[in-house]
Order: sequence, then C-alpha cells, then structure tokens
Amino acid sequence: MSLTLAAVGAVAAALLQSTIAPYLEIGGARPDLVLVYAVILTVVVGIDHGLAAALFGGLVIDSLAPRPLGSTVFVLLVATGCAAVVGQLPAAGRALSTVIAVLAASLLAPFVFVVLYGALRGPVGVPSPLAVIIPDALYATVLGGLLGPLAVYLHRRFFERDRIDW
Repeated sequence: MSLTLAAVGAVAAALLQSTIAPYLEIGGARPDLVLVYAVILTVVVGIDHGLAAALFGGLVIDSLAPRPLGSTVFVLLVATGCAAVVGQLPAAGRALSTVIAVLAASLLAPFVFVVLYGALRGPVGVPSPLAVIIPDALYATVLGGLLGPLAVYLHRRFFERDRIDW
C-alpha cells in the first residue's frame, strides 16, 4: 500500500466524517472515522501510513470544521503514536491489536483535544467530559472491532507476499 493511497483514504474518511457522520449518531455518540482509519492503518500497515493518514485527514477536518488549523492534526498524530505503541505490544494477533489500539486512541484523543482547544481558544463548556467521551470511544471501538479484522485480512490477502526463507 502506498502513502498516496493512505492519504486519499484519509481524505475520503474526513469527508465522510464531515458529511455523513452526524447522521450515524447513536445515543448521542458520533463516530470519529478519521481516527479509526488512521489507527487501523497504523497497526495493520505501519506507522508511516498511519501518520500520513492522520496528517491529511486532520488537515481536511480542520479546514471544514470551525477549529484552529492544526489542532485535529496534532490530536490525530498523538493518537497514531499511541496506536503504534499498542500495535507493538505482544497480543493474540493483529486483529485484536487493532481493537485495543482504537479503544486506547479514542479515549486519549478527546482529552488531548480538550486541553489543546482550551489552550488555543479558551475553556471548553462541556459539563461532564466523560459523559461525551465514553460513548464516542465505545462507538469507535465497535467500528474498530468490525473494520480492524477486515483490514488485517485484506492486507494479508492482497499486500503481504509469502516469501521462501533459504
């Protein structure tokens, strides 16, 4: 998989997040499609592809949403770094690592965003941040549980080549 394909996929995920994601709301929780895409890409393909997805997806979200330019990019890069660390841990397999990485990143990213946004624009008026973060993290984890194993299978099927060791 090339870095260009990772960036194009991130732009598509950011456009979907900006247009369709508000209609996918379940119980007040909205999916963070770019975060899920970047984290799964980091664990399945590698850190360089995940960083490219986080950079381009974050730039598109920052340009479409009323946020300080670069704030979402920074949050996604931190979440991608978290996913790279979780992806290196010995686990039952890469499919389980994607789910754990999505859970960890989706819990970390909103806290980083609230701190960053508060530093750039002033305090955020959220009465209970955990009441917003936990449902969103669970929603993202369910998406990661559905899409992560599929991404692992597709990557093994089409991009990894069996090599004979001599």
